[in-house]
Amino acid sequence: MVEFEIGKWGVIAMGITVAAAAISVFFWWRESKRAASRIEDLESSLNSFSQEVKSERRGRIRAQQDLRKALLDQERVSANGESKACAYPFVPIAVVDSCFDTRNGTPRQPLLVPHARACLVLNRSRVPLHTLEGLAEFSHCWILFVFHLNTDLDKLWKYRGRTKKAKVRVPRLKGQKLGVLATRSPHRPCPIGLSVAKVEAVDGHTVLLSGVDLVDGTPVLDIKPYLPSDCIPEATLPKWLQGDNPLAVASVNFSSDFKSSLDNCWEIAMEHSLYACQDEFQTLIKQVLSWDIRSISQQRNPHHLIADIRNEIKNINDGSDDDDCTYINSRKNNVTYSPGDNTYHVDLEGFDVSYKIDDDSNITVENISLCPDFLTRRKGRRICSAAWRSNNG
Repeated sequence: MVEFEIGKWGVIAMGITVAAAAISVFFWWRESKRAASRIEDLESSLNSFSQEVKSERRGRIRAQQDLRKALLDQERVSANGESKACAYPFVPIAVVDSCFDTRNGTPRQPLLVPHARACLVLNRSRVPLHTLEGLAEFSHCWILFVFHLNTDLDKLWKYRGRTKKAKVRVPRLKGQKLGVLATRSPHRPCPIGLSVAKVEAVDGHTVLLSGVDLVDGTPVLDIKPYLPSDCIPEATLPKWLQGDNPLAVASVNFSSDFKSSLDNCWEIAMEHSLYACQDEFQTLIKQVLSWDIRSISQQRNPHHLIADIRNEIKNINDGSDDDDCTYINSRKNNVTYSPGDNTYHVDLEGFDVSYKIDDDSNITVENISLCPDFLTRRKGRRICSAAWRSNNG
């Protein structure tokens, strides 16, 4: 009897267990069905949303294309032939703080002067700091910039789309002319330049560069990393670019008084300089003057020859005291001279460097002094100077 009772309760317990399991399976099946239905609804909503996004993107692209076309049409059609709008709103993203204060002395090509330093300072309000992440891992970078010191920019604004300089004189060809688009001349139909520089370091919104050929204050449109594939080994050059560079000078030497004149200036200038010591700055001067930086007209008519001509005119005029015969004072390309004097000047980092060059292309650097507006020019330079000194360790 007792065994029968135990068996009965066992059967009841087993039935309860099976019933509970059946109920659990039922609820799991119902929830699974609901989840599958929910997933199906979400997938359907996602597909619908994706289609809307694609449709919106296609519509936005069409609107942008129509806008560009309308702006171009407006630019082509005007009452007096002058353009009214620009369809491509390029705005500088950075400005160059360079060791070259003027066009005179700035190298004609990048990397010719390895000691030429500059800070590329990004516009903090337009360019986020993160845009420079990874740039320091590249050894060099491309820089797209504007030739902002061109003397014919006003003509480009007035006659946009037309150039007045189809040919330019090439220094390496001793003044012979070539088509402007076959040269690196800054006087171009669209005054945009391309240069490559060595990336020394990235410090916040500032990029430290060397080997630059950029004048101080140059607006920068874009920065791109330099890749080995940018070099084309099988590229060929015209004959006039092959062989020795005729612009290289024979030698650069410093006068006995140069060191003392630099000592007198350096104590004031060192806080504003991109160079940590006088020796570095003197190396810059030597590298810059290792190439004949004079204009074509100055090379054809050296100062001392002009002075000799003026003296001959003076003798012909029987000792006339006419000022035009006895004195010349020119500041073309930042050069000052007077009769009997073959001294040239170049501005570097707010220094006025005076030098002479003889008929055999031997240069003697004679003196150096601070430009009268040195502190005005160098205002705000301390941040860049500190960044360079920190980078030099």
